[in-house]
Amino acid sequence: MTSLKDRIGQLFIVGFEGASISAFHPIAEDIIEENLGGVILFDRLLAKKLTTNNIVSASQVQELTGKLREMAGDLLIAVDQEGGRVSRLARLEDFPDIPAATVLGEKGVEQTRQAARRTASALRSLGINFNLAPVADLDLFADNPIIGRYGRSFGRNPETVFRHCLAWCREHRDCGVLSCLKHFPGHGSSKDDSHLGFVDISESWEEKELQPFANCIEAGFDEAVMIAHLFHRGMDSELPATLSAPLISRKLKGELGFRGVVVTDDMQMRAITDRHGLPEACSMAIGAGADLVIIGNNLEHDPQIFVKLRDRIVRDLEDGKLTETRIEDALSRVLTLKQLIKE
Repeated sequence: MTSLKDRIGQLFIVGFEGASISAFHPIAEDIIEENLGGVILFDRLLAKKLTTNNIVSASQVQELTGKLREMAGDLLIAVDQEGGRVSRLARLEDFPDIPAATVLGEKGVEQTRQAARRTASALRSLGINFNLAPVADLDLFADNPIIGRYGRSFGRNPETVFRHCLAWCREHRDCGVLSCLKHFPGHGSSKDDSHLGFVDISESWEEKELQPFANCIEAGFDEAVMIAHLFHRGMDSELPATLSAPLISRKLKGELGFRGVVVTDDMQMRAITDRHGLPEACSMAIGAGADLVIIGNNLEHDPQIFVKLRDRIVRDLEDGKLTETRIEDALSRVLTLKQLIKE
């Protein structure tokens, strides 16, 4: 991995169209020729109003992930499989039917441990190695359009959420599947949906929303934390968390001591694209301290999106807008994360 383009390629996870791929599929070319770091699977393709996409049946997913791994053995193959209403694999006949986090939070940690083991074992059997879960947000606003309304939080109490999240992550690790705490610094008190536009949590956010993240990190969690497209003027007066060095580099990596990979939420969400050009935003996120950029390629779809964004990062590095040190730190964190799926 000597070329600059190859190194930067590892810093992206990208979605793609199709239940199967050939060597001539754009995503195959991205992986084989351009050293793309990972992919993300979806059950639907919203940009084209397709009700099926990468996930049709268990055997089909196994075949798809098998071909992907043939192209790059350490490829991150990610999915959002929280349980409840956020279950990309729910249509698969034999996939475990896992309750929403709200239900598990009321039942106790042992129930979450069992649900996590069933989920991770099933993911591993399908060839998926990176689950973008659990949700570490607190359930602070029942009508929250993206957390509370969907039952995605383990509860209101930071200690409860911490214990459930840690149990989830440990069971996944034992099964050889990576986890990702989300959505830092806390989406549970928000009144709006970052998929749809700008979200300001300056008045609603509470300090205790950091506790589940901080406690998991203190307990040794070192895999991935997803940064949210949330604005808090007290933390950064200009930029949302995804693009904020004070929040990522100083707070999460510095004060909280997180040594793993900082993952962006999907950069095509309107909280970002309404205010920033996508190429600029991806560069800003990496510069702020994000290590792995997710492009769902689902809300909008462009088969060539990865190369366009990767080339923007290359230009910004050459122009001095990004530093070699930042790129090498991000790459080191991503490659360390990938070592965990080989253990």
